[in-house]
Amino acid sequence: MKAAVVHGKGDIRIEEYGTPAADEGEIVLRTKMCGICATDIKTLLGQGLPKDLPTILGHEVVGEIAETGKGVTDYAVGDRVAVYPIAVCGECYFCKRGRNSLCEHEFGLAHGIEGGFAEFVRLPKQIVNIGGVVKLADDLPFEKAVLAEPLSCVYASLKACNVEPESTVLILGAGPMGLMHVKMAKWAGARVISVDLLDSRLETAKTMGADFCLNPGSVNHIDEIRKITEGKGAEAVIASLGVPQVIEENLKLTRNGGTFNIFGGPAAGQMISVDPRWLHYCEINLTGTFACSVKQFRECVGLIGSGAIDVEGLISDRFELDRFLDAVEKAKNQSMIRGVVVFG
Repeated sequence: MKAAVVHGKGDIRIEEYGTPAADEGEIVLRTKMCGICATDIKTLLGQGLPKDLPTILGHEVVGEIAETGKGVTDYAVGDRVAVYPIAVCGECYFCKRGRNSLCEHEFGLAHGIEGGFAEFVRLPKQIVNIGGVVKLADDLPFEKAVLAEPLSCVYASLKACNVEPESTVLILGAGPMGLMHVKMAKWAGARVISVDLLDSRLETAKTMGADFCLNPGSVNHIDEIRKITEGKGAEAVIASLGVPQVIEENLKLTRNGGTFNIFGGPAAGQMISVDPRWLHYCEINLTGTFACSVKQFRECVGLIGSGAIDVEGLISDRFELDRFLDAVEKAKNQSMIRGVVVFG
């Protein structure tokens, strides 16, 4: 099969790679689309590069089942599916509490095994057994279903922040995931403030429902948010970026009793300073999320399929596998909202 194979930092080659086969309990998927996540780009640039190389990245995968292994009875060749990318045990302390992203035995696509930037991808039995292979309705396009995985991560953040109707949600960063946060918060009935240094991104955030769009390069966004919230701050502040300085500078925009959620992943070793008296006396919940549970993933497939959350406009660029390096370059330059690799 043809795949985008990572050999090292900045070394990605479109080449032939061994086609996987389905062992007992496994499924092999014929990839139809694979989303390009910021995590993929960071990895390709050398942040958290897998130790076992060469390998294939990509974990936002949808496609058609090409092969089922012995013992797989609930799926058939040709089924259209979306894939929860984390292989979890279902039995550890965290899995029993519905927190699959913290599974003590987890691995997954592009994290221990080959991912979806390839014509075929093997789905281990752990993903199959946990219910992570979700059948799609015939009328749900792959182009919408491929957004279920990133949207479910945003959904997990929303749940961690206890967002309720009429809450004010401040979203720092209007990149691809920040825009999904806008969509999700509006679905939840919240008032949304979007903050970003790029006016083009803020314009997109506005079209997607943001009530206020602020550029710190042209206004004092902290003063503006104080005005908007009558000096109280936002019930939920979501840092959809991984810049410690920005996180630290905006912590106190959280309303008393509210939640500050670090959603974007900072580079290893970076630190922030927090006033413990503020945390203590204002009863602030400082937390982080990076992934989702199987249940949340399945719920988001349903939200997209029912039209409850409109994902139109979130995919801006489509690439064939041979143009994967172009996709990486556009993502690095922040010149697209979200890209997907499309397979025939």
